[in-house]
Amino acid sequence: MLISTIILFSCRKTSSADTAFYYWKQTFTLDKAQQKTLKEVAGHKLYLRFFDIKYDVPGKRAYPEAVINFKQKATAAQITPVIFITNQTFEKLSLPAVDSLALNTNKLLLQLASSNQIHYKQVQFDCDWSLSTKDKYFHFLKTFKTISKKQLEATIRLHQIKYQVKTGVPPVDRGVLMFYNMGKISAKPEDLNSIYNSKDAATYISSLQKYLLPVDVALPLFSWSIHIRNGSVIQVYGKIDRSILSDPNYFRETAHKNVFTALKSFFIEGVYVKKNDLFKLEEINKALLDQAATQLAEHLSKNEKRTIIYYEIGNLDSTEFKTKDLQEISARF
Repeated sequence: MLISTIILFSCRKTSSADTAFYYWKQTFTLDKAQQKTLKEVAGHKLYLRFFDIKYDVPGKRAYPEAVINFKQKATAAQITPVIFITNQTFEKLSLPAVDSLALNTNKLLLQLASSNQIHYKQVQFDCDWSLSTKDKYFHFLKTFKTISKKQLEATIRLHQIKYQVKTGVPPVDRGVLMFYNMGKISAKPEDLNSIYNSKDAATYISSLQKYLLPVDVALPLFSWSIHIRNGSVIQVYGKIDRSILSDPNYFRETAHKNVFTALKSFFIEGVYVKKNDLFKLEEINKALLDQAATQLAEHLSKNEKRTIIYYEIGNLDSTEFKTKDLQEISARF
């Protein structure tokens, strides 16, 4: 019995991964359950979205949007500011304007951090760059790093891993692989979950160990429903969940699992629903999240220390994802 226990212990993988959460809502406030989860799972390590950068076409300028408002003091021990930039911004800006954008981005970030007593060592940028914008985006990153003197991270999509020679590798210290939103959002009821499914993931991740940046991992904690009318996608809603779609007064599940049809026309959560509209519910639960982590971990070096970042804690349902569940999933790495 003692021998078998020793063998089992020696075969068990000891994880060196850190765990963190994203916070993506505009107003910063965490309830007690979320604060408890942040402390117990992530040791107060938080990736905090500070603002978005979009392009104003009529005004011909880049501008900050959805700037974070601190309703509650951010007391996390380690905070990494995150800034989302639309690809259109780099499509429209000239190279000199990109330099100005880097300067203004750093200035706003410093103002927000200083006024809220937030100290940070690194900054993360989230931009789904394209072949036509990679040179300007990469130039922005180099300029920002020179100005800020901070460590930089950039989010990486799966296609940017597989086709790194073509898409380019951003000039940053670390990448963050977004292991979600990997399939096409489809109006077809039979199509696979577009947030995560192992089939789509498998077509990309075999190239992961050849990627030229060390990578951390972002995993999904969210679900959404796809609103379909006459065979076309109308919108995707995070606020229309299973509790709403399971109401027999308004919806009936079809022959396709997790696809619901509207029984009448009505408004719900500010959304107009027409009779016979379809809602395809795409969920991430513990079992699917564990499957994603297990599949991905097989393609990552076991010797590299990395951070597992869950998206996101601002809307986290602590009854669905418990502390123990997330600790076990992070341990896959």
